[in-house]
This record gives sequence, structure tokens and C-alpha cells, in this order.
Amino acid sequence: MRDRPDYSAYVAERSPRLLRTAYLMCRDWGQAEDLLQTALVKAWRAWRRVGADPDPYVYRILVNTHASWARRRWRGERPTDAPPDGADPADAFGACDDKAVLWAALGRLPVGQRAVIVLRYFEDLPEPRVAEILGCSVGTVKSQASKGLAKLRIDPEIVAAAPRGRD
Repeated sequence: MRDRPDYSAYVAERSPRLLRTAYLMCRDWGQAEDLLQTALVKAWRAWRRVGADPDPYVYRILVNTHASWARRRWRGERPTDAPPDGADPADAFGACDDKAVLWAALGRLPVGQRAVIVLRYFEDLPEPRVAEILGCSVGTVKSQASKGLAKLRIDPEIVAAAPRGRD
């Protein structure tokens, strides 16, 4: 039998980091929790086939499930003028207006570029690991990261929020 972590131990240890990744991809704590729960259920079903390092498999499930959900026409929720409740106090990122601009710009990226940016820069994974997770080449990771960063650099809201240099 392969040496692999126990599913319960893996979930207990990795859930906070996986939840953060899910949040960075969908920018909504409720949807991130749903995304993580769905990914962990899918991983549990295939746990016997998962090798000694389940992270690439679980990250790939997160990315693929998010992409699948993003392709849906109806998201199951209807937007309203005002949110039903306040911001999550555990969300330290929400306290900063500049980060809110970044999250909004991140949300305007195509799903594939967003996944690469989140895994590469927010999760700090090396390019080969991101390529393994996404099932693509390192060159694709590099080009998607380059294109995503270029779009972020010229995003009108980021440009408007950038501090002005001295003249």
C-alpha cells in the first residue's frame, strides 16, 4: 500500500490553506466554503487512488470545479443593492480599500489566468507545481501568468488607485 496521509488528518491540516485558495479564486467566503467542501468530497471519493502527495490532486479539483461553476449561466443567487450582512471580521484583506480594488481586478481576469495568478503568487507555488496541478505545461503557466499580470497592470481601477509619484 502506498504511503499517503490519512484523509481526516489531511483535511484537518490543509483546510485553512485550501479555503484561502478557494476564496482567492472566487472572492466570496460562502462560495469558497462550498467550493472547498465540494473539492474535499470529490477527493474523498478518489482517496484510494491519490498518491503520497494529495495537494496537486486537490488543487486541481478546486481549480476545475471553480471553472465549471464559472461557466454556469445561473449561479443560484441574485445580486441585491446592499449585502444582507456586514463584512466577515476574519477577513483581514477586506479591511484595506486597495486590496478590494485588487480583488475586483482579479475577478475580472479569465478563470485560467486567475487560477495561475492565485496558485503562483498567492499560494507561492513554483511554476512546475502549478503546471502539475492545472495539467498543463510550464510554458502555459508562464504565459498565463504574464498575460494575467499584464491585464492587472493596466486595469483602470488599479491604475486609478495607484499612488502618484513625485513630479
